[in-house]
Order: sequence, then structure tokens, then C-alpha cells
Amino acid sequence: MIKLLVVDDSAFMRMAIAKMVESNPDIEVVGEANNGEIAVQMAQQLRPNVITMDVEMPVVNGIQAVQRIMGSVPCPIIMVSSLTTQSAAVTIKALELGAVDFIAKCSSFVQLDIVKIEKELQEKIHYWAKHPLKREFEKISANKQRESQGYAQILSRRQPVKTVDCVVIGVSTGGPRTVLELLKLMGKLSCPVVIAQHMPKEFTPGFAEHLAFETGLDVVEGHHGMVMSPGQVVIAPGGIDSQIRRPFEKHFALDVKKHEQSLIHPSADLLFQSAARICESPVAIILTGMGDDGTKGAGEFFERCYPVIVQEPTTCVVDGMPGAAIYQGVVSEVLDVAQIAGKLKNWIGDHKAPIQFKTIGIN
Repeated sequence: MIKLLVVDDSAFMRMAIAKMVESNPDIEVVGEANNGEIAVQMAQQLRPNVITMDVEMPVVNGIQAVQRIMGSVPCPIIMVSSLTTQSAAVTIKALELGAVDFIAKCSSFVQLDIVKIEKELQEKIHYWAKHPLKREFEKISANKQRESQGYAQILSRRQPVKTVDCVVIGVSTGGPRTVLELLKLMGKLSCPVVIAQHMPKEFTPGFAEHLAFETGLDVVEGHHGMVMSPGQVVIAPGGIDSQIRRPFEKHFALDVKKHEQSLIHPSADLLFQSAARICESPVAIILTGMGDDGTKGAGEFFERCYPVIVQEPTTCVVDGMPGAAIYQGVVSEVLDVAQIAGKLKNWIGDHKAPIQFKTIGIN
């Protein structure tokens, strides 16, 4: 039985979440709290398997509650966030502090369509109840290190044959904390970086602003037709797909359009495929995330002999995306985040010569 603690200052919301999970015999709501202070106490007393956490609450808010729970009785925490600018910013901060996932709800929750999100909520509760937390400070064991060394047999160890002209990154669950760490460690690069982070459209503007503030880099949310500059980090807008095109010589731009064949938006596969076809010397990075988005696009990189680096699965919050690419044999290196950052700095740190682009046809 999965023990669930529901935390929300709205009695209606607590009732709604209980209703969403009551049809599942494997989930039991063992407690409800209407503020973060009570949530911390109940987490210590009840030791739930999973917690759903509201963002904005009196006494102790969602961020403070996540910090205290992760510091005392670590437990998978799923943030339940309204689609507002303020809630999105708080949710992103909570994810950086240890919350593992989030569910987006309508801002006018009185009109909640329970059926719309109950399947997603139940799936996430089940997943996190079965997967123990990977603490940020935890070191990879000797056994895990030996497992990682086994990847050497399937890796191509490809290097850029020309100066790298673009870096594309696919990431999902666990992304906010991981992307922040990567950007801080790699610093400014001498080419554009485009990141497809699975997020709703209401979240990506705040995500870009937060990364810019925390890193000092030129991080912006992308938009259709924008021309990207060397050193710029572009967050693909949420809920829609971004592809790279070359409108004229020495410049890359974003083509932003929703592609219905993609199940997840923004699609890392579509971003990677466009980079493989348009760029002369791109690098693809696959970070932590649920599912297999990025593997198909990595296949096109592999066919063209471009490097594909994935995050070491044992260091991921969720290892689905890197693991899928490794399984398909379309990976050139498996590294932890610090090693990925070091590799990018070595290849395309801002001290390198400016990128020179040539005009090529668009497939």
C-alpha cells in the first residue's frame, strides 16, 4: 500500500486529490495538512511514501516545507502548482530544493476537471513510491562505477570534427536542478545552446528568467523566428515544439510550431533532428527524464557521426531518457553533469574562436 500525505491550504483541493486517488486500491491517503508547518510534523510522524505539496500556503509555504522535509525525512514530493507566473516560479525553486515532480492545475480550481489530471497524478504517485530518492550528495558506489565502465564497450567516443556550432539539450523530470547545475559549471559557450525541457507553456518564461538570474548567462525563452546568438541559452517554449533553421548565412533561428505526432512538447526528438540536418557540427545532450524522448533524434546524430552525450543514469533523478538512448546504441559518451560541463567548456568555451557558419540547404 502506498501511503500518501496531501498538503494544501484549500479543503476543496485536499478533497479533490483524495477523490483522484480513491479509485486506486494501491494508494491510501494517510494524512492531510493545511499548511507547511503541519506537513513537516506529519511527514515525520507518518513517514508517507509520497507527498503532494501545494505551492502557496500560510505559516510555512511549499518551498520551506520541501526544504525541511528533505532535510529531516526525505520523501518524494510532487508539487501541485497553479498555472500562474508566481506559482511556476515557486515550483521551479521547489524542484531545485528536492521536490521530484509537479502536477499543473487550472488557476480557477473550482472548475477542476478531476478526470483530466487524475491519471497523471496516479501514475506519478506509483512511480515515485517505487523509486527511492537519489540524494544530491550521494556518491556513486564502487559497484555503480564498475557498471558505468561497462558502457565503454558500446560507445563510439565521437569528437566534433569541426568547431561546434550548436548544442541541443533534451531534459524532463529532474531538469530544473540539473540544468541549473550544468549551466553554472559550463559557463558561457561560443555557440547557441537550445534546451527542450518538458514543461507547460506557463512555466518556461519563469524558468528562463530564473536560470538567467542564477547563472548570469544570457538565458531567454525562445520564440518563433528569433535569431540566436553565440553564447545565448534558449529555453524552448513549453507546450509547443522548437526546431532549428538557418534563415541566412552565419545565423540560426527557431521555428516554433506544435507537431501533433509528438506526444510530449517541446519535443527533444524534433529539436535534435533539426539540428542534425541543419547544423554543420552540433552536439546533443540528453539529461535526466522520464520516457525516451531524444533517442530518435539522437539516432540522426549517430548516423551523421555527431557526438551524443548522455547523463550517467545513476546520477539522474529519472534515468529513462538517457537509458533509452544507451539501450538503442546511439550514444558517444556517458558522463555525469560536471563531466558534461567540462567537455563542453573544453570543446566550445567562450575563449574559443568565434563560430563561422556556412550556408547549407534545409532538408
